[in-house]
Amino acid sequence: MNLTEKMTRCMQAAVDNQEAPGINLLIVQGEKELCYAQAGVADVETGKPLKRDTIFRLYSQSKPITAAAVMILADRAEIDLMDGVDKFLPGFRNPKVVEADGTVHGIPRAPWIIELLSMTGGLCYPDLDPAGRGAMAVFQEAEKQIEAGGGMPTVEFANRMGEQPLAFLPGTHWRYSSGADILGAVVEVVSGKRFGDFLREELFEPLGMKDTGFWVPEEKRDRFISCYRRVSGGLKPHRHLHLAVGQYDRAPAFESGGAGLVSTLDDYLAFARMLMRDGRAGDRQILSPAAVRFMRQPQLTEAVRRDMWDNLGGYNYSCLMRVCTDPGQAVHFASPGEFGWDGWLGTYFINLPEEDVTFLMNINVADTGTSTVTRKCRNLLAGYLSEK
Repeated sequence: MNLTEKMTRCMQAAVDNQEAPGINLLIVQGEKELCYAQAGVADVETGKPLKRDTIFRLYSQSKPITAAAVMILADRAEIDLMDGVDKFLPGFRNPKVVEADGTVHGIPRAPWIIELLSMTGGLCYPDLDPAGRGAMAVFQEAEKQIEAGGGMPTVEFANRMGEQPLAFLPGTHWRYSSGADILGAVVEVVSGKRFGDFLREELFEPLGMKDTGFWVPEEKRDRFISCYRRVSGGLKPHRHLHLAVGQYDRAPAFESGGAGLVSTLDDYLAFARMLMRDGRAGDRQILSPAAVRFMRQPQLTEAVRRDMWDNLGGYNYSCLMRVCTDPGQAVHFASPGEFGWDGWLGTYFINLPEEDVTFLMNINVADTGTSTVTRKCRNLLAGYLSEK
């Protein structure tokens, strides 16, 4: 049984087990495609087939693209990674921290850009603790505006988030957060362009990422995959907003750098291979080799790294991506120096520099992240590479 057959069987088992209605996967080594595999359908109700060019919602797999946009500005000396975000976003000019008992007090400075890239800025996603409730209020207001037919612009959203108290002093802990959304607003302010326009001009067009953006035009909507949620007894359609993202039939006011993009396997491959090639794509240098090397370096001290989730054992964090520092502590067959990230619906990418391999998988089920089938397919790939 060859690699494609093994991957297909593993993915089909997950589909049969109702872990997902549809999954596709792409693996490239150097200039050679090792495997493309798919299982299941793009839409359960209609039986619409899943295809290689099916468009998926990236959710948090948007974050590495946002990090690359920030590094383009750093390459051009238009930002300093130690700049406080209050330099660009006045909502952060009176930074505060809220304690577990609800006590709020001022702090000496706003988060630095580098702290947003490493998830150590003190920001939050919506949650039930005092800091998380502040973030929840902003996201709920943004979603209310979307449902009314409008939306909160990217910079306004970031300034509103800046007015909320942080969960901790910047740099002292790791907490997964809306930092990438704030960074998208910083890119918008510094560049003088809408965040989506900056991404299109600086990344998507040079890389040939023709199906990547913050919404899906009418002529492409037949390739847009349906989204599902696990329920008792199987899967049901999921059509709700999540993190102020979810309506893709028009250009959004809020271009979420943390969760907003849609893409395909081949589009994201172009981005991932650019990072693998030290920032180069064809005859164009998108990022300097120094910037890409920086993105792949672990940024967290050991004390801060302990705040990361249990399933990230063996990994550190850098520029909105996991970076493997100790494969023996990982929960699958990992490779030293590998880097990448995943998304809420199960999209996943990883670059393995030692093997010059890029692994991409797309799934369309809520609350998935890095799934069981993803780890199984990673292990199949590791076994294949070890036997070569």
